[in-house]
Amino acid sequence: MLTKGDKYLILSIIIISVLSLVYVKNLAVNHGKKYISVQVNGEEVKRIFFDDKIIGKTYPIETEYGYNLIEVADGKVRVIEADCPDQLDVKQGYISKVGEVIVCLPNRLVIEIKGIHDERDIDYMSH
Repeated sequence: MLTKGDKYLILSIIIISVLSLVYVKNLAVNHGKKYISVQVNGEEVKRIFFDDKIIGKTYPIETEYGYNLIEVADGKVRVIEADCPDQLDVKQGYISKVGEVIVCLPNRLVIEIKGIHDERDIDYMSH
């Protein structure tokens, strides 16, 4: 026969276990999110997390080195306008995978996708 104290102990253990599982699951989901790190001259000036609210939004990056306009789409980002002479960052197009970068050397801008790598992603391809 279980005493009143035993019942409280069992109930407490069950509640703590359920709360721990919910916390760990939530932590893992948030940790795996991709985000955009916008860096100017080596310092992060903006961090943008991918979600439904930012699809189609543009972000102007105006610094002493120059101007870039970035556009966020569904899980990807690109530079759509820049005042640099070569326009390589604009021509590069979208990036979407963790570790991919867009670089604008004249404006000292680096846009990088950060987060957790998907193990199924292809690292390299050779011909």
